[in-house]
Amino acid sequence: MSRFWSPFVKTLVPYVPGEQPKLDNLVKLNTNENPYGPSPKVIEAIRGQLDDSLRLYPAPNADDLKAEIAAYYGVTSAQVFVGNGSDEVLAHVFHGLFQHGKAVLFPDISYSFYPVYCGLYGIEAQTVPLAEDFSIRAEDYSQPNGGIIFPNPNAPTGILLGLEAVERILAANPDSVVVVDEAYVDFGGQTAITLVNRYPNLLVTQTLSKSRSLAGLRVGLAVGHADLIEALERIKNSFNSYPLDRLALAGALAAFQDDAYFRQTCRAVIDSREALASGLAELGFEVLPSAANFIFVRHPQQDAAALALGLREQRIIVRHFKLPRIDQFLRITIGTETQNQALLQALKQLVR
Repeated sequence: MSRFWSPFVKTLVPYVPGEQPKLDNLVKLNTNENPYGPSPKVIEAIRGQLDDSLRLYPAPNADDLKAEIAAYYGVTSAQVFVGNGSDEVLAHVFHGLFQHGKAVLFPDISYSFYPVYCGLYGIEAQTVPLAEDFSIRAEDYSQPNGGIIFPNPNAPTGILLGLEAVERILAANPDSVVVVDEAYVDFGGQTAITLVNRYPNLLVTQTLSKSRSLAGLRVGLAVGHADLIEALERIKNSFNSYPLDRLALAGALAAFQDDAYFRQTCRAVIDSREALASGLAELGFEVLPSAANFIFVRHPQQDAAALALGLREQRIIVRHFKLPRIDQFLRITIGTETQNQALLQALKQLVR
C-alpha cells in the first residue's frame, strides 16, 4: 500500500517513544513520568468539565490558560503559546522558525525528536558534540546557523547549562532563533523565561507532562517575544485550530493555580534523586550531575545492555540507548521511594 504514500514519507525516520509495557507489578523507570499524581485540584477541575458542554468546541485560543501562564512567569499573554504537548509546540517551531535554508544546531546527544523534525520539514541538521564530560559548551554555538535548539537540562544526560551560558549563546546569535527546551527545568534549574524580554531571539518551551504530572493530558507551552509567538499561532491556525480540548484546558489551568502542590512534588523528586544517586554511587556507578527527574549512569565493570536486561527480568524497566558515546549508560527515571529501593536492591545483586 506504500504506493499511495507521498514520496517524502519513504525517507522519514520517525521518533520512537519510550516503551509502555503492559505488565503487572512493574517498576517503570524508563519514560520520565512523574511518580506523583497531579494536584487534586486538577482532578476536580477536569471532573467539572464532564457535562453536556463537551458537545461544544473548546476555546480556540486558550485565553484563560495563556493569561494564567503569563501571570505566573511575569510576561504578557501575547508572549505565550500553548499546544498539544510540547512535541507539537516544537513541531511548529521547526516549521515556522527554523526553515531558513541553513543548518539548525543541536547537541549530538540530545532529544532524539529534533532530527525527526528536521527530516519532516526538510531542514538541514548539524549536531554539535558535547564536551567530554557531556556538558554543552556555549562557545561551540558561535557558528553560522539557521537556528539553535537544546534541552536545558539536557536529555538524556540531565546536565544543566547555567543561565549565564545560555545568555552567551543568545548574544552570539542575534540573527537566529534560540530555543531552550525546558521539559525538565523545574527539577533543579532556573528558567530562561526571565531573559525573554531582553532577547527577542529567545523562545522557551515547557511541558506539563513532567513536573506537573500531566503526561496524559498533553499540554505544552512556549514563551518568547510576541513576534515569535505570532509565527507559532499562524502555523497552529493553519494546522489545528483547536489543539487543546476542554479537559486539558481545565486541568492545565488548575495545575498552574496550585503552586504549593507543584513545589511540594518537585521537592520530593529532587530529594529522591539525590538519595538514589548516592545509592548508585555506593554500588560503583558513575552518576552524571542531574537537574532533571532522571539520572544518567554507567558502571565501569558492567555492560549497560546486560544490566538493563537483568533489571527487566526482575520487572524493572529503565532506558538504554544504543547510540555512540552513550551505549554504556542507563537513563533511570526517579520513582517513588519503594521503586527506587527496588531498583537499588536489584542492581546490588547484578553488579556483584
